[in-house]
Amino acid sequence: MHPGYPGQPGYPGQAVDPGQQTYPDLPVYPGQLVYPGQPGYPGQPGYPGYPGPVPGAGPGYWPAPGYPDPRDPLVPPPGAGIGAWWERCWSVARRGWRPLSLILLITQVLPLVVVTLAMVPFQPDPTLLEPTVGSTGEPAPGAVGEFLGTFLVFMVVVLAVVLVAGLVQSMGWAAAVWVIVRQASGEPAPLGPAFRYGLRRALGLWGWYLLSSLIITAGVCACLVPALYLGLAVSLAGPIYLFERRNPVGRSFQMVHARFVMVLGRVAIVVGVLLGGSLVVAVLQNLGMLAVGIGPTEVVGLSVGYVVITVVGAVLSLPVQLAQVIGILLTYTEQRGQEAPVNTARLAAELS
Repeated sequence: MHPGYPGQPGYPGQAVDPGQQTYPDLPVYPGQLVYPGQPGYPGQPGYPGYPGPVPGAGPGYWPAPGYPDPRDPLVPPPGAGIGAWWERCWSVARRGWRPLSLILLITQVLPLVVVTLAMVPFQPDPTLLEPTVGSTGEPAPGAVGEFLGTFLVFMVVVLAVVLVAGLVQSMGWAAAVWVIVRQASGEPAPLGPAFRYGLRRALGLWGWYLLSSLIITAGVCACLVPALYLGLAVSLAGPIYLFERRNPVGRSFQMVHARFVMVLGRVAIVVGVLLGGSLVVAVLQNLGMLAVGIGPTEVVGLSVGYVVITVVGAVLSLPVQLAQVIGILLTYTEQRGQEAPVNTARLAAELS
C-alpha cells in the first residue's frame, strides 16, 4: 500500500512500509490553499479567509495545484456564471467598505468637488449672447468676442484642473485595488501603505487612463457606436497595468475580444449602476439648486448654498465610485481565471 509522509495521518487501514523513503521537507506550491479540517504536510502554511464548505465537495476539499479554487474570494471559477461574479462583488464591498470609502472620499470625491468649484469663477456669461434692447436681434458689439475669450479661458482651466484631479484619482484607484486584494488574501491592509502604493502607481496608471480617454474620444468623433465599443475594449486597462504592467491597452483589447459577451455583460452592469447613480445625484442636486433659488439658466456663483449642494452631491456619488472600482476589478480577475488558473495569493504577489 502507498505509504504516508511523516506526520500525515493515513487512511483507515493504511499500512506504512518502514523501509519506504519519506519526504520531511516536502515543498509547498506557491499560493497552495489549505482549508479547515484538512491535514497538512509538515511546515505547510494554511491560507486564511476561506470559511465555509465548497459547494459539491466533500470534507477537506483541496484543489490540486493548477486547478481553480471555487472558494477564491476574487477569482470566480470558469463556468460559474454571472452569479459568482456578483456574489464576489458584494463580498468585497461588505469586507472593505470602510477603508475603501475613506480612500475614495479623499481621492475621488474631493477632486470632484475641487473640479466643480474651480470652474465657477471662470464660466462664461451666457447673457452676453442675448440681443440688446432695441437692436435687431444681435448681441451688443464685442459681446461675442468677450464670450469666446472667457470660454477659452474656462476650457483651459477645466483641462488643467481635470488633469491634476485625474492624477489624484489614479492614486486612489491603485490604493483601493491594493486594499481589496490584501483583504481578500487575509493580509492587513492599513491606509498608510495603501496610499504609498497608490502614489507609486499613480503616474503610470494616470498615463494609461489618458491614452484610453483619447481612444474613446476618437470613437466619439467617429460615432456613438465606435465610442461605446472602444470604451468597452479599454475598460480593463487599469487593472492590467497594476497586476501585469505590460501593454495594458493591447491586453485589454485581447481580453475583451476573447470573451466579448461575458465582459460586455459585466461592464454593462457597472455602467448601469454608474448611470443610474449619477442620474439620482443629478436630480437631487438640481432640486437643491431650485430650493436655494438658482435656476437652470442662471450664472452660478460660489454661494454657500451652491458649495453645500456640490459637496453633498459629491459625497452621494461615493457608492457609485465604489461600485465602479469593485466591478471593473472583479471583471478583470474573472477574465484572468478564464485564461489560466490564478488565485488571490498570486494576484497579491503581483501587486508588490
